[in-house]
Amino acid sequence: MTPLGKLYEGGRGLGGAQVTVDGRPLDPRFDVQAFSPMGFEWTYEGDAPRQLALALLCDHLGDPARALALTERFMREVVAELDNAWELTSEDIAAAIA
Repeated sequence: MTPLGKLYEGGRGLGGAQVTVDGRPLDPRFDVQAFSPMGFEWTYEGDAPRQLALALLCDHLGDPARALALTERFMREVVAELDNAWELTSEDIAAAIA
């Protein structure tokens, strides 16, 4: 955890794309909406980046309905623009959805 709240990190390894929140695997939140059964991706617009956007927003906001409403814009403006390896803080997410 950073002084600014949670730290979200993504990277690619032999097991594929992996995303953590404060060092623990990020819940994909298939219970809210299953855009991509294959899990997370980023650097482009599509179902797997949409799943990541939803998961990040659900974890950050703690409000699945609001997260779902913001998913599409967050996917286009933030997730599709992430590098291969990335970090986002709670503050970064709050600024992006403000």
